[in-house]
Amino acid sequence: MEFFDHVTDDHAAFIARQPLFFVATAAADARINLSPKGMDAFRVLAPTRVAYLDYGGSGNETHAHLAADGRITIMFCAFDQPALIYRIYGHGRAVLPQDEDWAALAAHFTIERGVRQIFDIAVHSTQASCGWGVPKLALVEERQTLRKYHAQDDPVARLAKYQDRTSSIDGLAVRPPAFLPYN
Repeated sequence: MEFFDHVTDDHAAFIARQPLFFVATAAADARINLSPKGMDAFRVLAPTRVAYLDYGGSGNETHAHLAADGRITIMFCAFDQPALIYRIYGHGRAVLPQDEDWAALAAHFTIERGVRQIFDIAVHSTQASCGWGVPKLALVEERQTLRKYHAQDDPVARLAKYQDRTSSIDGLAVRPPAFLPYN
């Protein structure tokens, strides 16, 4: 196991090859949230700054936890060779379409229907470990279900749903988007 104070160039290249990452957050008196993510949603913006797109789905726990506590851990693991587990530890915040810095962050991504926010993360440290216990798996393809779901949706109705959700499953505050970036 080895720790770093930033994302190295080699680790950034490793991240770019991974089709899947995991996000973990927590806040006092709330459940620990752990979510898998894909859809080419992660970017290394600088050695000490990363970000990822968040699509509307089953909840908004990451947003609530970051607003309450700020701590976040991102984990990538290689399911091919060479074996590697790579974690990013930091503090994050939700950037919504109405926020002043939305446009600058959004320029790093393809914004499509279903995107509701970008999580901007200040990297405090990273950790690389062997990953020898992670099985080898092959990616068959990205699921298109979430994209299809959002494609059939009325953006005005979707926005109303997001605006009605002002708390997490544990009652923590969530700031809803004022508009969706794909209207």
